[in-house]
Amino acid sequence: MKAHTLILFTLIAMTGCNVFTSREREIIDKQDSLMKVYVMPEDSSILRAKSTDLTPEELKSARLKTLLDKMLYTVTDPSQDGVGIAAPQVGINRRIILVQRLDKEGEPFQAYVNVRIDSLFGPCVAGQEGCLSVPGYRGTVVRSNGVVISYADIETGERLSEQVEGFTARIFQHECDHLDGIIYTDRADSLEVRQ
Repeated sequence: MKAHTLILFTLIAMTGCNVFTSREREIIDKQDSLMKVYVMPEDSSILRAKSTDLTPEELKSARLKTLLDKMLYTVTDPSQDGVGIAAPQVGINRRIILVQRLDKEGEPFQAYVNVRIDSLFGPCVAGQEGCLSVPGYRGTVVRSNGVVISYADIETGERLSEQVEGFTARIFQHECDHLDGIIYTDRADSLEVRQ
């Protein structure tokens, strides 16, 4: 009986350990609710890396929920006060973003995992952008007015698709760029010190 219990406990522990890499687990588990925001150029090796999808096991994990909660706390903290955040900005190179849905009632933050921009549409528009990872600066970036995004439903893993327009589409483009190692300054026509 004791042997069966020990084997079962070991299997459960091993399953939890295989969710996210050891480095990612350390970042998620060890940091408090306000996570370190990685900045350029000091953290360029993380911010310039391409992000990977989460596995089905990772989608269902309690650790993902913890990460999403901490990312939300971080982006909404008065010291940051952002409208979006991507996982690489907290040291996790996974295709995860949080976006403030300014196009929805109540302007809620929503999480998107394994997210991709499938297409761009509408006119290209110049607009001001800032970034938690490039503090103290703003830049003018030309982006499409609309995007079609796809992402995995956290509960079911089902692939979902959505069309977004306006400033919220700009946020999606900015955050998805982070997942491909692109910083808004790479696209900016001009850069100025933020007042």
